[in-house]
Amino acid sequence: MNEWLPTSTAGSLPKPAWLAEPETLWSAWKLQDRELIEGKQDALRVSLHDQQQAGIDIVSDGEQTRQHFVTTFIEHLSGVDFEQRKTVRIRDRYDASVPSVVGPVAREKPVFVDDARFLRQQTDQPIKWALPGPMTMVDTLYDGHYKSREKLAWEFAKILNQEARELAAAGVDIIQFDEPAFNVFFDEVNDWGIAALEKAIEGVECETAVHICYGYGIKANTDWKKTLGSEWRQYEEIFPRLQASNIDIISLECQNSHVPMELIELIRGKKVMVGAIDVATHTIETPEEVANVLRKALQFVDADKLYPCTNCGMTPLPRAVAQGKLNALSAGAAIVRAELAL
Repeated sequence: MNEWLPTSTAGSLPKPAWLAEPETLWSAWKLQDRELIEGKQDALRVSLHDQQQAGIDIVSDGEQTRQHFVTTFIEHLSGVDFEQRKTVRIRDRYDASVPSVVGPVAREKPVFVDDARFLRQQTDQPIKWALPGPMTMVDTLYDGHYKSREKLAWEFAKILNQEARELAAAGVDIIQFDEPAFNVFFDEVNDWGIAALEKAIEGVECETAVHICYGYGIKANTDWKKTLGSEWRQYEEIFPRLQASNIDIISLECQNSHVPMELIELIRGKKVMVGAIDVATHTIETPEEVANVLRKALQFVDADKLYPCTNCGMTPLPRAVAQGKLNALSAGAAIVRAELAL
């Protein structure tokens, strides 16, 4: 692994066409039963190979084994009814039909631990595994039982903590919690969201990260971004509290966004995964464009704490585009590494 500016992805990578519908978020599986298990493992191998070919340092499963970054985890919990659906507003942005919390939530068995163990067997590189964060889980459900976002988040935090401890024991090097809801509900983030996240990482014996982005490159998100004005200062509301938290790494969106780079100064001392690849366009960045984002970030992040990354997941992109973007990420990081060496 590169000691300086180690590269990684924020999360998902495109699935092969034989496993699920390409370029589609949350598409149904094309296989069943034993074939599906083997198909997911094959897809994980392909995704890992693609990352290795591109020179990515910290690799992941590309989320090949899950349909949705939140509900695939929730499907494995008791207390949630997927038949009893309600329409709710997700992150104050769009309406979605979601499952209902009908009783106490609990994790009766590990969810991703076997998949993580399988990935660990395939490579000696550092591996990163993504889990949904407690607040984003709460925001993806109708709660008919606890009737309190905070109480439900606290229960999810305990469940996530069980999973995270077992993932670390299975050889995962970084566990990343996806919290796009942190960019929306600022008062709740500061009141209980970060506290719930800290509960989720309690006693976890590997590095932990929180990924806070402006979403996949889907219309609901790109339309929302157009309403945010010329400067996106959402991070300013939550960075001071995150800087004081026990989370090791903070993962951000920077490429082609209107986030003022100087906001990163507010988390000085943390490791920062700087999103230098835009997932909302099919245009492949040049290595120099990636390098430019990293150079700007280096004004506010110590060089030994900068991790070049993607803005968000790349599931909706064509595989060739995603591969081109991974190559650009590696090449751009290499340019800046060479400059630092001088």
